[in-house]
Amino acid sequence: MNSPMIALQAQGIAKSYGGVVALKGVDFAVRPGSVHALLGENGAGKSTLVKIMTGAVRPDSGSLQMSGRAVSFRSTAEAVRGGVAIVAQELSLFPRLDILDNLFPMREPRIGPFIDRRKMRALALPILAELGVERAPETPVADLTLAERQLVEIAKALIVQPRVLLLDEPTSALEAGASARLLKILSILRDRQVGVVFVSHILQEVMELCDTVTILRDGGVIMAGADVAGLSMGDLVGAMMGEKARRQPRGPAPKLPGQGLQISDLTAPGLHGVSLTVARGEVVGLAGLAGSGPEAVLSAVAGLGPVSSGQVTLPSGAGRPADLRRAIAAGVAYVSGDRRKLGLMLEKPIWENIVQVRSIGMARDGAVLSTAALRQRAAALATRVGVKTQSVDAPAGSLSGGNQQKVVLAKWLDCDPSLLLLDDPTRGVDVGAREEINQLLRRVAAGGAVVLYLSTDLEELVAGCDRVLVFHRGKICAELAGEGLTAQNLSHRMNGG
Repeated sequence: MNSPMIALQAQGIAKSYGGVVALKGVDFAVRPGSVHALLGENGAGKSTLVKIMTGAVRPDSGSLQMSGRAVSFRSTAEAVRGGVAIVAQELSLFPRLDILDNLFPMREPRIGPFIDRRKMRALALPILAELGVERAPETPVADLTLAERQLVEIAKALIVQPRVLLLDEPTSALEAGASARLLKILSILRDRQVGVVFVSHILQEVMELCDTVTILRDGGVIMAGADVAGLSMGDLVGAMMGEKARRQPRGPAPKLPGQGLQISDLTAPGLHGVSLTVARGEVVGLAGLAGSGPEAVLSAVAGLGPVSSGQVTLPSGAGRPADLRRAIAAGVAYVSGDRRKLGLMLEKPIWENIVQVRSIGMARDGAVLSTAALRQRAAALATRVGVKTQSVDAPAGSLSGGNQQKVVLAKWLDCDPSLLLLDDPTRGVDVGAREEINQLLRRVAAGGAVVLYLSTDLEELVAGCDRVLVFHRGKICAELAGEGLTAQNLSHRMNGG
């Protein structure tokens, strides 16, 4: 029996959220037995299109067809019944249940009113074996590693025998061996005539794995169903980035006298013999794909993660701190991009958030604190960093995302740090707030601090940093500065090493 030419087709898909256009008339088609890459920068529209194709979101206009027949999925469960499954980047497993129960959520095979676990095992074991899951099916998911959990998520999608499988960053949490097993499974899916949509930021994977590629930019299709074999990685990067004006890199900052940050031959989970030096007065960026090393550097320097070997010398002259409290005492400030979980007490007033580390956590202002004095100092810091609020008595949760992040910065600047570590500090804030935060970081560096700046926004690194260290598979693979510091060059080195 011949397979139809198109497994899943989207035509004229449009979607807006309020006044923001996410997709504008997008066409997309995946063929049976092929792996079709869907690429684009953050905000290009990939996630919205995936959600529409899997029934999580309804389009404003446009249509879907499965094997030439019109479909309209009202939920992800309905899409699964229609033959479309997804492996999402954010896992949807139940930690307290075992592997077997997680593979059949709300769809367990039954004998009368009873769940047929024997049939569940018979269906699950071949797929688990193909994926290389060595745990017993009765193992609780809570006992699995992150990589093992993602393999279970993939098995859950494969067990329904989909005609179309959407993989959203499927190897982001997988070790190299597990990733190789996934690529083998994709080969099997090709043979079974399953159409695979592959969403990934790892362009090297796309080049090695995919047959065709569609690229979105600003909600529209820039490259439609192109043959991957005829493209280079530079072609992909160029199409994703477009011809938009590039921010010019900054000139080199003057290196101020005194001890900077020195890291020598640092080996830790995710790092392999990394060495780097950052002088006082410098803003140095860290770039790399998820898990390539930049996050591990920040964790090691802040005392948040284990280190196997190597040395860290802080600007204060101290060695690597044993924990975050000791890091703070040695002049280190760690600014997380996840301000809601790690940065702020949203229900507390702004002033209390700003003074919580210096005055409350570290007790640097003595045992007896004056609320009036703390409020006054917090108000001055809020003004310094540009927090827009009528009163520092307002709860931090009432502020916009950009102003919340400025409060996080104010909290750490209150400690007068000699080393400022930033983990994606402008994530989720608007363009104006990003520029203000970058100007603030420049002033902090000019005052004598060392600034180490991880960001997933490549344009931000180009605009805000003196130089950028690029990581690939746990090592520094490039240092970009001057005219060579462009978003396109960063993307190319992050993916190619």
